[in-house]
Amino acid sequence: MAVSFIRIGDRMIHGQTCTRWAKEYPCTGLVAVNDKAANNEVLKAAYKAASGKKTFVWTMDAWQKKCGKVLASADQYFLITKNPIDMKKILVDQGFTCDVKTVIVGPCNDREGAVKLGNNQSITQEEAEAFEAMYQKGYKIKFALLPDVSIGTWEDFRGKFGF
Repeated sequence: MAVSFIRIGDRMIHGQTCTRWAKEYPCTGLVAVNDKAANNEVLKAAYKAASGKKTFVWTMDAWQKKCGKVLASADQYFLITKNPIDMKKILVDQGFTCDVKTVIVGPCNDREGAVKLGNNQSITQEEAEAFEAMYQKGYKIKFALLPDVSIGTWEDFRGKFGF
């Protein structure tokens, strides 16, 4: 199993990702997919410094080209995106599959036009549509800032967005 954990969080890589979640799921490395971060050397360096593990910050195009190597690897990686729209591109549009069928949603900051689901977890209608597409593809979506702090699953919230 080369991907051991799938997560969406607007901070992508930070202490909680690397310490708390890695205790719950085996992890030797992290792959963060975000075009803006991958094209910013300062952000890339900060993410790599935060993890203490083998860390890759790739564009969506780079992910698409290299995801087969991740799957074939003997290492176990967390797959992380900054937002549900990017994760939908990977799991639904690109058809990436692995043994992990649960997507953990971490921090999603409050912002204009977003519906607050819980503490530091707010999503827009466009993001809801991305969650719904992943859900329809068979993924369980769990909103959890930490392993022991969950506000529920997509099934609990999809009605707020017309699904």
